[in-house]
Amino acid sequence: MNIQQLISPVVPTLELTDTGSRALSLMEENNISHLPLVTARQYQALIHENDVMDWEMPESPLSKADFLNYRPAVFASSHPYDAMRIAHQHNLSIVPVIDGSNNYLGAITRHELLSYITESSGLDNPGAIIVLELDPRSYTLVDIARICENEDVLIISTQLRNNNQTGKIEITIKTNRTDLRGVVSSFERHNYIVRDVYGEVNGETDLQERYDLLMNFINM
Repeated sequence: MNIQQLISPVVPTLELTDTGSRALSLMEENNISHLPLVTARQYQALIHENDVMDWEMPESPLSKADFLNYRPAVFASSHPYDAMRIAHQHNLSIVPVIDGSNNYLGAITRHELLSYITESSGLDNPGAIIVLELDPRSYTLVDIARICENEDVLIISTQLRNNNQTGKIEITIKTNRTDLRGVVSSFERHNYIVRDVYGEVNGETDLQERYDLLMNFINM
């Protein structure tokens, strides 16, 4: 997917003549904690509400502020995963998108990124999730896919995570099946360590598990 397709049409921009108070007002209206500062289409800075709230001159124009050197952004040619990585690393509510000439093209909200990750990873489709732990040297997706196929389980998506504490890798597998007892037994017969299995449940537990699983996917 082209990252520009995720750009929100409703994220406003700030100008150097806008005051700190106006910036806070726009953030509150749009339920976000960041806004881009743009001058003649050029991306100048990303304004954080905390910086404005700590500013001693909130009624002054932003041109007088001393927090205009923060410029996280992604290029229009980037993958949405790059935007998610930056949003996660910097705890951003929006991610500005620029071109090679630093022209501001728009911003992607965290909500749009979460929706994209949910859809692309298959988390919004029925099916359980299994998490394996293994040594990096023994990892082969072909072998894992073969075991799943033999149990009539289709792999919808996979994600890898390095566990720096154990030196192992964790592979999270989204499947098309709600009952994974057969494939779990098969993995164990092949000496795989099954860390977790998340099946289809109902109510509040289901919502919490889906949220936790989504966080597991995006924090790779």
